Amino acid sequence: CHLIHYLRLSHHLIVLNYLICTFDKLKSVSSEDIKITDAVFDGVEVRVFEPPAKEDESLKRSVVYIHGGGWALASARTSLYNNLCRIMAESLNAVVVSVEYRLVPEVCFPEQYHDALRATKHFLQPDVLAEYSVDPSRIAISGDSAGGNLAAAVCQQLSKEEDLPVRPKLQALIYPVLQAFDFNTPSYQQNMNMPVLPRYVMVNYWIDYINGDYELAHELLVNNHTALNVGRALSFRARLNWTVLLPPSFKKSYKPVVQATGTAAIVERLPALLDVRAVPLLADDATLARQPRTYVLTCENDVLRDDGAMYARRLERAGVPVTLDHFHDCFHGCMIFTVWPTDFSAGVQTRNSYVKWLDENL
Repeated sequence: CHLIHYLRLSHHLIVLNYLICTFDKLKSVSSEDIKITDAVFDGVEVRVFEPPAKEDESLKRSVVYIHGGGWALASARTSLYNNLCRIMAESLNAVVVSVEYRLVPEVCFPEQYHDALRATKHFLQPDVLAEYSVDPSRIAISGDSAGGNLAAAVCQQLSKEEDLPVRPKLQALIYPVLQAFDFNTPSYQQNMNMPVLPRYVMVNYWIDYINGDYELAHELLVNNHTALNVGRALSFRARLNWTVLLPPSFKKSYKPVVQATGTAAIVERLPALLDVRAVPLLADDATLARQPRTYVLTCENDVLRDDGAMYARRLERAGVPVTLDHFHDCFHGCMIFTVWPTDFSAGVQTRNSYVKWLDENL
């Protein structure tokens, strides 16, 4: 069983890597006016996209962007993300900083989080912002999928640092992965075999990220790690109770999967399962109340739909202005697929909506 899981995941990663590498060879589709430079921010590689200066403008808006890929795939330098960031820089007339954090298997949690946090804090220094002619009051932190996870975790940490001279105005999370507590939310049940991200692949991404063992996959799939007899998990249960947090159109007729007795040793072996730096949806209400205005994009055909929807609801309850932008006919990962031969309408539709929100709010 362990070998089958490994082979299936390996095949999935090979296919995704092939797609990413193939599209990396395609011609970029944005304006040639955008200046692209590679830099190092506090030991972390970044790619910076700068639109040309305008005579009547002194400072620009900015977006710190953190790419997806299950903490294990993709790069700020691949064409898929290169094109997205170029289009953002051009459409918003904004400086976009794309973070090239280290990946599994080179490093595991919390190193990806630390990379994203270090690069962001470096950029938020007043002298660095001045170097790039960025308005300190108009900065967004954003990311998709695993990058949305890192963006949310970074925003939460920044909100706790009292001496920070500059804070993000917005956070924008695109189909983010935000919890490993419940792998049987309605969207996990509904989309368990849905490409591009079937449930078993997401579980194994989590196992790789927190440096676990694939033999635990089944225990996680049936929620044995957060059973009612797992004392460390009890205090978190209300923070992602989807029966309360999700609208009826998301809950449909699905039933919660809550084990009476499970395997408490799992969270002892893998404490990151309940670490808010890895699972931002588990943050307390006081932390959520300090978050900036938030945009969350979710797709119906995505196991992670409910992660984003629950986070949006909890932020809203904490008093944060939130836009939940839900797409009924779209799928996980679609926003980066806007280049031939995968120039999907779903990609253009979601990207345009995301960029429009940033333009109106940043």
